[in-house]
Amino acid sequence: MVEMRVAGIALDAASRSPIVLLRDPSGRRQVPIWIDQAQAQNIMAGLKDQPPARPLSHDLMAKLLEAGGLELQRVIIHTIEDSTFRAVLKLSGSDGQSHELDARPSDAIALAVRTGSGIWMLEEVVADASIPVDAEADAEDAADFRRFLDGISPAELVRNIRQAQSDSDAEQGGDEEAPGGEPTPS
Repeated sequence: MVEMRVAGIALDAASRSPIVLLRDPSGRRQVPIWIDQAQAQNIMAGLKDQPPARPLSHDLMAKLLEAGGLELQRVIIHTIEDSTFRAVLKLSGSDGQSHELDARPSDAIALAVRTGSGIWMLEEVVADASIPVDAEADAEDAADFRRFLDGISPAELVRNIRQAQSDSDAEQGGDEEAPGGEPTPS
């Protein structure tokens, strides 16, 4: 699992829908989750240090958890089904019991920012839904690759490729090639 943080709220240029952006600790991957306007406002209100004059729904939920002796341990965004993210709230009670509640990711995130709880996402979900965001690091990786290519001769590159293919074939138990290019019998 990867602990994510709210990087901000953006607006989809095409649909004008708000998007909550969750970023991984490395800062190189970001997961966009499309939400509605009210949820965007709830998340933004939770991110601000100043409490509203009157409690919003998620402020009330946080107070109810506290009054009921429950603590939000973490939010886990665990799957994507039909382009819809699924999340659960991991709660612990003062009696030592733990509880798990199904929740919309936007509600879970709004509650997590109010309670200071972690927002976690399964690595598979991050891998499936993330977009790269660190152009500078990507440019550095590309520059490293160019330096590697500049420092290797074409003949050496071909030898390395053939060696890698040979190693791969040996691992898979594939047919080996005889010097004339014909497979040798196994």
